[in-house]
Amino acid sequence: MNVIVVGGTGLIGRALTRGLLSRGHRVTVLTRRVTPGSPMPALKFLQWDGRTSHGWVQAVDEADEVVNLVGKSLNSWPWTAAKKDQFRSSRVVPGSAIVAALARAEKRPRAVLQVSGVGYYGSQEDPVDESASPGEDQIARLVVDWERSTQAVEEYGARQIVTRLGIVLTRAGGILPIMALPFRLYAGGPLGAGRQWVSWIHVEDLVSAMLFLLENPDAQGVYNLSAPGPVTNAQFGRSLARALNRPYWFQTPAWALRLVLGEMSMMVLKGQPVLPARLTKAGFQFRYPDIDSALEQIYSQPGSRYLLLEG
Repeated sequence: MNVIVVGGTGLIGRALTRGLLSRGHRVTVLTRRVTPGSPMPALKFLQWDGRTSHGWVQAVDEADEVVNLVGKSLNSWPWTAAKKDQFRSSRVVPGSAIVAALARAEKRPRAVLQVSGVGYYGSQEDPVDESASPGEDQIARLVVDWERSTQAVEEYGARQIVTRLGIVLTRAGGILPIMALPFRLYAGGPLGAGRQWVSWIHVEDLVSAMLFLLENPDAQGVYNLSAPGPVTNAQFGRSLARALNRPYWFQTPAWALRLVLGEMSMMVLKGQPVLPARLTKAGFQFRYPDIDSALEQIYSQPGSRYLLLEG
């Protein structure tokens, strides 16, 4: 299988690319910056401007699948008006470019895997699966636009696979090292009341789930890529404290988080218990279904087999 990974030099992109290569697939990584050479014959890097289909339509002709991982991280403080515009444009514009590339291609890929997030569901207290309606807050609206950016690929014969990701747990980057910092400093504890939900997934399960969907000819539509065991912020914190051998005691008040983070505080003070109903029904099995086993593995191992690729 020949796969184009759009945004393949980011944290998830590197992990997925390594996973694809380990399964014998060929990978073309679209990136704004191309480094000379390639570490292996099955991998190549192709430069693009992040906005158009210019320069990579021929690669689409040769691709079986396209994976779109592009989107500016929401963990970017502060959320100014300009930053919010970047959040949206960095998602919608590349998605439109992918649709344009398929429109120009002579031979279209079978599927486009579009990554998004569980923020689609807004703040929730009861469990939700893929059948739930979108939330009404600004993150939910952003995710809706993100998913719609590549919806038109189905007009060109490609299946759209939408993967809504929970918090991806890995020591290599993302939000986990930030969450772990106060615990390392012996100041970890609940954020706000600690009752808000955290939907999460171990990076190895994330890569395995994406490979599972890419290799499944019947995969189409929305799949929640989050572990079957969502936890509250308090439960997550206690598990993290155990994994790091640190105390769990210092509460950070909600008002302090709102004062420091502004609107960004909604990312840690609100959440949703998300269930991967369609993924499990399709037969996928999680290696790390509970938070204790996931964090124990992350902090007891020197590294992950999916974090070796640089590009």
